[in-house]
Amino acid sequence: MPDPSPIDDAELVRRLQDGDERAFRDLVRSLHGVLVKLAMAFVGSRGAAEEVVQDTWMAVIAGIDRFEGRSSVRTWIGHVLVNRAKTRGARERRAVPFSSLSPEDEGPIEPERFSARGFWSSPPAAWDRAQEAAVLQREACAQIERELAALPSAQATIVMLRDVEGWSAEEVSAALEVTDANQRVLLHRGRARLRAALERYHSGGAR
Repeated sequence: MPDPSPIDDAELVRRLQDGDERAFRDLVRSLHGVLVKLAMAFVGSRGAAEEVVQDTWMAVIAGIDRFEGRSSVRTWIGHVLVNRAKTRGARERRAVPFSSLSPEDEGPIEPERFSARGFWSSPPAAWDRAQEAAVLQREACAQIERELAALPSAQATIVMLRDVEGWSAEEVSAALEVTDANQRVLLHRGRARLRAALERYHSGGAR
C-alpha cells in the first residue's frame, strides 16, 4: 500500500495538527478499510470493528498534537486501533495474546523453504508463462482471496498487512505488539498456505 498520502509523514502531521480537513479525509480514505480488517482480528463482528475504528479516528483527532514522530503515522494509528480493539475484544470474550489467535497444531513451517530474511529459498513448483499469466485472472485471484479469508486470524492479519497493504515488518510488529520472531512464523505459515493454494490451482486441484 502506498503511504497514507502523497506527502511525507512530517508534512502530514503538520497539516493534521493545523486542522487540515482534507489531509484528514485523505488519511481516513487510505487507512479505514485496513483498520477495519485489523480490528476484526480482535472483535467478534464487522459492526464492532467499525465502532472500534470510529473510536480510533476520534482518538487520532484528540491525540495528534501529542504525536512525537517516533514511528510512522500509520504505525501509530495501528497501535491506537489495536489497543482499542483489545479492550473491546476483552468485553466480548477472554482477552488472549495476538499470536495465540493462530492454532498451535499446524505442524512445522518448512524452514528450508525460507531464507533468514523471510524470502523463499526453495521456490514452489515452476509454472510456465501461461500459468503465470493466469495468476492475474479473476479465478486465480478469487482462489487467493478465499484462502486468505480461511487463514487463522493472526496469520491473515499479518499477511494482509505485509503482502496486501505493504506494511514493513517493523510497522507490523509495533502496531500488533508481536515479536519479530512471532511475526515471521505467522507470516511464513500464512504465505505457505497461500502458496500451496496457488500450486493446487495451477495443478488443477483447486477446491
